[in-house]
Amino acid sequence: CDAISGGLPIFCLEVVYSFIMSGKLIVGQGLRAAANLRSSNIPTEFAKSSAAFLSAAPSGGKHALPDLAYDYAALEPVISAETMEIHHSKHHNTYVTNLNASLEKLDAAVSAGDVSGIIGMQGALKFNGGGHLNHTLFWENLCPASESKLNDGPLKSLMGDVDALKAKMSASTIAVQGSGWGWLGYNKSTGLLEVATCANQDPLAATTGLVPLLGIDVWEHAYYVDYRNVRPNYVNAIWDIVNWDTVEKRLIEAQK
Repeated sequence: CDAISGGLPIFCLEVVYSFIMSGKLIVGQGLRAAANLRSSNIPTEFAKSSAAFLSAAPSGGKHALPDLAYDYAALEPVISAETMEIHHSKHHNTYVTNLNASLEKLDAAVSAGDVSGIIGMQGALKFNGGGHLNHTLFWENLCPASESKLNDGPLKSLMGDVDALKAKMSASTIAVQGSGWGWLGYNKSTGLLEVATCANQDPLAATTGLVPLLGIDVWEHAYYVDYRNVRPNYVNAIWDIVNWDTVEKRLIEAQK
């Protein structure tokens, strides 16, 4: 995707960039969308962002709720089966449903050359596309406590003082105002790890340029059943179920 100007459209294009960075971009409807766009009077920046979003749809035209690699009860007692079922089958599924609906509306608006309709879809695409991406990464971040082990290797070496890094990320994540995410990301320019936070469902790569390695969801639906409003207890406990093997694989891929 080319860099473009125009406020919301560039952020929406960056959401697609986040899908690319996570290896989840599958070209599908993009060619048809591009054909429509070339013959329309839609401003260039909106044409590019719309084509990018439609290109990101899977080959069947629909994004799908991903299966988990573990049962809902596998993360207890850190995260209960009840929370996992609600979070995955209800909340994440809603993002997927709304993303697909938004893409259908976008496709119709593009086909009709409806500039107002295209502009109106940008917020929904950003929010639901980010929600789907963030949650997909989040489930992969987690594993049963018995399988959570940070072994010697490139990740542990780059982390340096592991306890200090955990404490820094925990503090930043707990301090997120309202709803959002805490992230451990990789900076390709410096070759270093960085702690960052993002509001709402804004994707890390699109917001900061960092490659997402590990994310902690601090929307209340992620922890309220188990921890009520005591976010610090949830954030401190989640370190017991981090899938460090997955985090390290992401790091190795990002370093290529």
